[in-house]
Amino acid sequence: MKQETLLIPAMLDVHFPLMKYAFQSRRYRPVVLANRRGITELGLRYVHNDMCYPCILNVGQMLAALQSGKFDLPHTKLLMPSVGDLCRGSSYTVLLRKAVHAAGMDEVKVLTMNFKHIDDAHQLPITPQMAWRALFSMFYGDILLILTQQIRPYELHSGETNALRDRWYGILGADLRCFRNLTFPAMLRYFRQIAEDFDRIPRQQEQRQRIGLVGDLFTKYCAIGNWDMVDYLEHTGCESYTNGLSWYVLYFIDAHLRRINPAERMLYRTAGSVIGWLQRRMIAEIQRVGCFSLPPLPQLKREAEGIVSFADVVGDGWLIGAECVGYIRHCAPHKVLAVQPFGCMANHIAGRGIYSAVARNAGGMIVSIDVDASGSPINAYNRARMLIDAETAAQSL
Repeated sequence: MKQETLLIPAMLDVHFPLMKYAFQSRRYRPVVLANRRGITELGLRYVHNDMCYPCILNVGQMLAALQSGKFDLPHTKLLMPSVGDLCRGSSYTVLLRKAVHAAGMDEVKVLTMNFKHIDDAHQLPITPQMAWRALFSMFYGDILLILTQQIRPYELHSGETNALRDRWYGILGADLRCFRNLTFPAMLRYFRQIAEDFDRIPRQQEQRQRIGLVGDLFTKYCAIGNWDMVDYLEHTGCESYTNGLSWYVLYFIDAHLRRINPAERMLYRTAGSVIGWLQRRMIAEIQRVGCFSLPPLPQLKREAEGIVSFADVVGDGWLIGAECVGYIRHCAPHKVLAVQPFGCMANHIAGRGIYSAVARNAGGMIVSIDVDASGSPINAYNRARMLIDAETAAQSL
C-alpha cells in the first residue's frame, strides 16, 4: 500500500512540529501546513462569512495546499481535529468536505478526529500509541512554548532562542518518530535538560512588561489566527506569555466529568491525575531556572472561584476567565490581552462577557481584540498598544 499524505491545518504552532508524529504510521505521512498567502480570500469563496474565522482560515489553507500541485490528490487526505462539543468547531469537517467537493477535488477524503463519536464513518482511529505520543508531544510543546516566550525577548544574540528550540524539536521529534525514550523518567529528565539549556542562553537584565495572552485554542496558539500578536508584542518591547496546552486538556477533563458514563469517568480521572502530576513536575523545572508559570489547573480554578462561573464548559469555557484571573494575580503588571474570533459565541459569553467583572474583581486590565476576515491587523495592534501604554487599573477596556 502506498503511503498517503495526511494534511493538518496550522493550529498549534509550537506543539504540532512534535504532535504530528502521533499521526505517523505505515499508512500516513503527516504534513502540518504553514502556507498563508491568499488563504482568507480562498476560504471565503467556500465558507460563508458568518462562520467563525478559524474555519475560514482552515478551509482556505487546506484548499490552497491542494491547489498548489505539491501533493498527489488521490493519495492525500485532510485531517480536521475537533473537540466535538457544542462549539461550531464540530461543524468544520462537514464544511471542509463541502468545500472540497465544490472545488472539484472529490478524490481527496476528509477525516475527523474527536472523542464524541461525531462522523464515525470518517474517524481517524485513536490508537494507544497515538495517544501516548500525543501526551509526550503536548508536554514537550508546553515547556518549549513557555521557555521560548520568556527567554527570546531578552536574548543577547538574535535567533539563539529559536535555534535552541528547533534543536530540541530535532531531539524530541526523533524520539517520537521512533517511539523511543517515551517513558515518564525520560520525560522528567528532558524537562530538566530543556530548562537548563534555555537558562544558559545569554540575555539582557532588563525587565519588560509581561502580557498574558488568552483566547480560544486557535487564536491563542496559532500566529495565523492571532495575526502574529506574539511577534508584535515582542517587537514593541514586551514579553508575551501564552499558557500551555496541558491546562486546556485538564480543563476539558474537569468540565466533562459529569457528562460521561462511570467507566469513562474513571478513565478521565486517571488520565487527569497523570497529566496533573506531570504538569506539576514541568512547572517545578520551569520555576527552578527562574522562569514564570501559571499555577497548576486545580489551583488556577480555586483562585478563580467566585469570579468566574464554572458552568460554562463550551469550547474553552471557564478556562479563559480562569487564565485571566491567574495572569492578574500572578503576573505583574497584571495585564491580559484577549484575542477571539468575532462572533464566536463561546468566547463572547465566557470571555468578553465577563472581562469587565474579572478585571474589576481581580484588580487588573483586560483588553479584548476580535479577529475576523473583515477586520484589520492594524486595528488589533492599536488595541494591543492601548494595553501596553496604559497604567494598570481595575478596569477592562
